Amino acid sequence: MSELQFDVAGAEGPKRYFEALTPDRLAHAYLFSGPPGAGKKTFARRLAQSLLCLAPKTGVLGYDGTCSSCALFRGESAHHPDFIEHEGVLRIGDQDARAGFHESQELSSRDLVHLFSLQSYGGGRRILLLGDVGFATHEAANALLRFLEEPPRGVVAILTSATPGRLLPTIRSRLIELRFPNVARSLEALEGEEDSLRAQVVRWFFESLAGNSPQDAWASRETLDDGLETVKTLVRDWIVASGGDGAALLSLDQAERLRGLAAIDRRAATALLGKLDEAQRLARTNVNPALVSELVRMALTSSL
Repeated sequence: MSELQFDVAGAEGPKRYFEALTPDRLAHAYLFSGPPGAGKKTFARRLAQSLLCLAPKTGVLGYDGTCSSCALFRGESAHHPDFIEHEGVLRIGDQDARAGFHESQELSSRDLVHLFSLQSYGGGRRILLLGDVGFATHEAANALLRFLEEPPRGVVAILTSATPGRLLPTIRSRLIELRFPNVARSLEALEGEEDSLRAQVVRWFFESLAGNSPQDAWASRETLDDGLETVKTLVRDWIVASGGDGAALLSLDQAERLRGLAAIDRRAATALLGKLDEAQRLARTNVNPALVSELVRMALTSSL
C-alpha cells in the first residue's frame, strides 16, 4: 500500500471528523464555515484529491500524490474531470444551455446540476466545490437546493462560507457543517488545545449543563461568533446523541461526554436551536457579549 499524505496545516477538528469516517459513511454535502483565510478551500481541495486518489485505503483522508488522478491536482489549480470548483456568486443560468466540464468561466446553478447528472469520467465519485458561495437570486439558490435534495449517486458537494448565516436555512439544513478556526488558532491547537477558544467553550458548555455558572471569558467581541458556532455544534451533537439514529457526531473528542448527557427531547431541541439562532443575530449587534453568553447558558439549562 502506498504511503498516504494529507498536506493541510491545522484544521484538527475537521481532520478528526473525516479520519473517523469510512467511505460508506461519507455524506453527500458539507458546509465548511469559518473566517476568511482559515484554509477551508485548501482543505476541500485536498479532501477532493483524497476521494479521487487511486491508491487503496480503508478510510477517507489521504492521497499518494503519484497516481494518475493525483497528477491532475498538481500546480495552482486542479484539472481533474471529476472535480469542479466554482468560486463566488452563482446565477440561475440558461435553462436550455448545456455546458461541459471546464468549458464555462461563469458556471450557473443549472450548469452544475446538469454537469453532475452526467457519468463520472473515472467511474467513481464526482466532487463539487463551491468556494465562498453566494447566490445572485433566490431562483439560483433554489436550483442548487433541488440538487441537494436529490443528489446524484456518487456526488459529494462541499460549500465554503465565511458567513453561513446568509445561506438559505433550507440549503444549510441539508449540509453537514464543519467549523474552521482561523489559521493562527489552528496552529495553536497543534501545540495544545487546553487554552484554545474551543476548549474554553467546551468546558463552559458542559459546566452550564451541570447546573454551574461558569465564567464566560471566551465571550468577547472578537470571539463571540466563533464561540457560538462551537456551542451550536455541541448542541447539534447532543441532539444526535439523544436520538440514537446513527448520525455521525462532529465533536468526536467529546463523544463520551455528549452521550452521557440527559437526552433532549424534540420540542426542547427545536426551542434551543431557535434561541441559538437568536443569540447569533444578537452577536452581530452592539449587545454585550457577556449578556449573549448568559442568554445561551440559560437556554441550555432550561432544555434539561
